[in-house]
Amino acid sequence: MDTFMQAAIDEAKAGRAEGGIPIGAVLVHDGKILGQGHNRRVQMGSAIRHGETDALERAGRQPASVYQQSVMYTTLSPCSMCTGAILLYGIPKVVIGENATFLGEEELLASRGVEVVVLNDETCIQMMNDFINDEPTLWNEDIGV
Repeated sequence: MDTFMQAAIDEAKAGRAEGGIPIGAVLVHDGKILGQGHNRRVQMGSAIRHGETDALERAGRQPASVYQQSVMYTTLSPCSMCTGAILLYGIPKVVIGENATFLGEEELLASRGVEVVVLNDETCIQMMNDFINDEPTLWNEDIGV
């Protein structure tokens, strides 16, 4: 297991342990984690605190050149909002734990030149399947259904 994806999985597990949605992300630059986070919509009463946006927030302000040389690791395929943030900051590569339970905007990312790598990680798939089965109403709220 890639250490950065493992860090994203650990974030997802932390989010679930807090009563939230198990999606985690880390922003990596030059082999170091700049920011890591997890979906905190429930915990913060937030409309926008997904895993990727939490990782970006926790990384703090960075020069454009840093984002343009970074990789976003996320346990789940990025939604439209998170895809927009990735595109806005020019992050050139996204490593996705899985897209079997939710297929986000991978085609849009790829069409804009972002390298998209999908791992189909069993841990990520099982974690989301368990959550969706246990909390279908919360899951539908998170994806806007």
